[in-house]
Amino acid sequence: MNETPVPSEDIPISTVDSPSVVLELIYQLKIKDVMSDAKITANKTHTMRQIQNIMREHHIPGLIVAEEKTIVGIVSLVDLIRALEQGSMDKPVEDYMTRNVILLEEDMPLSFAVNYINKYNYGRFPVLNKKKELVGVITPQDVVRTLLAEMNREVQRLEEIQKKKLAASEMYSEMSFNTVRHDFELAGRASTTIKKALKSRDIDPKIIRRVAIASYELEINQVVHSMGGTITCSIQPDKVIIEAIDTGPGIADVSLVLQEGWSTANEWVRSLGFGAGMGIPNTKRVSDEFHIESTLGIGTTVRSVVFFDSSKEDGQ
Repeated sequence: MNETPVPSEDIPISTVDSPSVVLELIYQLKIKDVMSDAKITANKTHTMRQIQNIMREHHIPGLIVAEEKTIVGIVSLVDLIRALEQGSMDKPVEDYMTRNVILLEEDMPLSFAVNYINKYNYGRFPVLNKKKELVGVITPQDVVRTLLAEMNREVQRLEEIQKKKLAASEMYSEMSFNTVRHDFELAGRASTTIKKALKSRDIDPKIIRRVAIASYELEINQVVHSMGGTITCSIQPDKVIIEAIDTGPGIADVSLVLQEGWSTANEWVRSLGFGAGMGIPNTKRVSDEFHIESTLGIGTTVRSVVFFDSSKEDGQ
């Protein structure tokens, strides 16, 4: 007798309208990546009572009937109930099994199994290798379980990528500060803010100190010598860039400001403890890269770069 194997519940997956991530998986994975082991089988001489015991022991609603590794049929829970109602539990399984079995091959894309499950609504499909030997069985539960596991892995992979992107983006930070001529009350604000930002990123204290020196000296230099300007700080994954741009009066001979002790500060500024002529030399000393250019009547631009992996010391 031929009976349809016990129907399974529909799986909420198809090869047409599933989300793109699911479609990619069901076309990427093969049936052998999803199938269960086919160790639990019956032979056609088993009685329906023995089939009942096997199903109950392994909590399965159907069994593949095979001789060695050749499929000869499938027996389902529906067949078992029918035998029970007929009082034929001691009859052989070949009297009740379905002989017209739909077979899948292990190298087929998983999409084949999804289509067959949705088309026939069977609870299990035997899987054969190239030699037409039984190597596994695939069920709707196998498909759902595998896809959930793969999607979880994909989510974790995307989360890791996002974390790396977020970490990288957090390392990028742009800050800008305005300076005003002879406004010593706010002088040092840029340096303090930059130092806090670097500490929050767990940067090497030696690197933080060098950046703080450069930013402070350039800030004070603008307050003392210029008509005002801006201090910008760019914190990047591998370095910090401090750029100071001021308006007037400019420097006639840039080489002079690089000499320690050379200064154009007036006596009032000197009486306040500033204008010792060490600002630009100190900035250059702590920088891994240093550039200065100036135009009389227009202003001066100084650029200081400190690398996070630099071994340079403050005094070198």
